[in-house]
Amino acid sequence: MTQHLTVVDHPLVQHKLTLMRKKETSTAEFRQLLREVSQLLAYEVTRDLPLTSQLIETPMQEMDAPVLAGHKLALVSILRAGNGLLDGMLELIPSARVGFVGLYRDEETLEPVQYYFKVPPQLGKRPVIAVDPMLATGNSSVAAIDLLKQAGATNIHFLCLLASPEGVARMKEAHPDVPIVTAALDDCLNEQGYIVPGLGDAGDRMFGTK
Repeated sequence: MTQHLTVVDHPLVQHKLTLMRKKETSTAEFRQLLREVSQLLAYEVTRDLPLTSQLIETPMQEMDAPVLAGHKLALVSILRAGNGLLDGMLELIPSARVGFVGLYRDEETLEPVQYYFKVPPQLGKRPVIAVDPMLATGNSSVAAIDLLKQAGATNIHFLCLLASPEGVARMKEAHPDVPIVTAALDDCLNEQGYIVPGLGDAGDRMFGTK
């Protein structure tokens, strides 16, 4: 995966995303769908993890079999909505180390404000996947990647459910070395900085706080 933006057009991803977009979808359904989609997206974002081999014994014979190489990867949730993607990915990658970046968007300036940062040690030796359902203005995502790089991360991917063209351009300008994996590239941002057609506020819909 070398291109800056990968849109995962798998039929199951697209079908589940459509259900999530519907305004009548309940909080419980939205949360479950996000968990399911995150596992499907995790398959794509981890496809270039390094492998090595290990001598094992099957019921038939010994063989050199592929296993993940190097340090355990780090999943970093951009709070709070990132936790929805994190939960599903941890079911697929239970040995992953987990970090959190707390950012909220100032509704006046649309700029990110940091309130929490805690990541695993030796970040520079780990593949890092930063997760946030929405790549809207890109300001919070860029700020989160800034913090991860300051903490030593050098191999970073960004995983989101929806992206706007403006957010992708902002990320590419600030962090051209960070590939983006998403389920959909939507049309644009509205005046409030929300993705259109989008699905509303992912955090509010996931936690029932709208």
